Amino acid sequence: MPPPEAKGTSVVRLPPGGGEDFLALHSEAHGAGWCRCVAWNVPTWEGWGERTAEENLALRREIAARGERDLWLLRVDGEPAASCQAGPRDRLPKLVGAFGLEPSPETWAITCFFVAPAHRRQGRAAELLAGLLEDLRALGVSRVEAYPKAGAALEDGEAWTGPERLFLDAGFELVKPGSPRSVMALELSAASKGPERSRSPR
Repeated sequence: MPPPEAKGTSVVRLPPGGGEDFLALHSEAHGAGWCRCVAWNVPTWEGWGERTAEENLALRREIAARGERDLWLLRVDGEPAASCQAGPRDRLPKLVGAFGLEPSPETWAITCFFVAPAHRRQGRAAELLAGLLEDLRALGVSRVEAYPKAGAALEDGEAWTGPERLFLDAGFELVKPGSPRSVMALELSAASKGPERSRSPR
């Protein structure tokens, strides 16, 4: 049983590399022991499917060694339930090139989501996104982008950048239609913070 103070949900920014909570979530037990949230960190899609879990974990450790904190975690009753990746967009040349984007040092990118199977279809991604956006405002981020695939009935493997509805409901606007994925953006300095919600201390 988790201690009483662990009851409920909380969103936390993870240390560089993600730590044990990230590895516990992104594990074979949850069908997620391979990618380690490095898909946009490799130079090209060529050979992506042939990479090993060990190679991706090594790259995740390289990112940690650079001191990058690009991961957020949703805990439910103290246990890791979902994660997302976000950071300054222009650090990812592959993403910028894939969507034909102009340099924008002030823009952050939300690049992937993962929700543990036991927590899917319960609104966990929306809870995580709300906590992430709150943190980004606190960090002084003024603009954030996302890259969802359109469609209301995506398979789990298609929703790794987050479903379109998730971002529409959070106030994002479509700025560049595309196939299979589009670019959506939210101006945080002008966006409403929405209703107050109870969260555990971080």
